[in-house]
Amino acid sequence: MDAKDFVHQTVTDNPVVLFMKGSAQFPQCGFSGRAIQLLKANGVTQVATVNVLEDESVRQAVKDYANWPTIPQLYVKGEFVGGSDIMGEMHESGELKQLLVDAGVIKA
Repeated sequence: MDAKDFVHQTVTDNPVVLFMKGSAQFPQCGFSGRAIQLLKANGVTQVATVNVLEDESVRQAVKDYANWPTIPQLYVKGEFVGGSDIMGEMHESGELKQLLVDAGVIKA
């Protein structure tokens, strides 16, 4: 399986996916850490994380997949949501929680 296929399968097989630097337990950049905290703050208990630092081909493939140049990248039910800045804005407005509720990932 090439990296692009891996990204596609990962986002379609898991309800919530965060491509990040590091892991949920040990984020290796502030933006990735913030993204994890925002998901937790909105009640997400299960998130598939992919450490893009472990494989350069996956790191590039995820950028190409969403046509988005930065990491982290959040996917909910296969749809690209955005990076930590967008997640932060959506959290502040309540949109992130609503998106997660509508996707059936968390309860209202």
